[in-house]
Amino acid sequence: MSGIRSLFQGMNISASAMKAERARVDIIAKNIAHSGTTRMPDTGEPYRREVVHFAPVYQRNAQGGLDVNGVQVSQVAKDYTTPFELINDPNHPDADEDGNVRMPNVNTVKEMAEMITALRAYEANVQVAESFERMAQMGLRLAE
Repeated sequence: MSGIRSLFQGMNISASAMKAERARVDIIAKNIAHSGTTRMPDTGEPYRREVVHFAPVYQRNAQGGLDVNGVQVSQVAKDYTTPFELINDPNHPDADEDGNVRMPNVNTVKEMAEMITALRAYEANVQVAESFERMAQMGLRLAE
């Protein structure tokens, strides 16, 4: 029975990673969509890039210890370390008295690289889940 439990645990870990990576892709897409937003309605400031943080999911095992059972999004935080970009555009409606406009701290090239990384991690976990499914099918055939 522990083999079946291990098989399902592996599938759950893979599924949790896919869910976490999907959340990361969603935030990256949001960052890219707001890369030109110079004034947010709630703050009046330019859009501030968001970053997804992951954390392991622990579950107590039969011996009382902790097993890692996947990953989850622990928080989505605003990026306060990367400064806003300053461009000179005196005709922009959000330009200051010197003609400078504060732009979001979103680097679209960096975001696209992050997107590719997240998608590859997602695809890798899809392959892992498919491997677990094939193993389960083989186990059922052997049990016949």
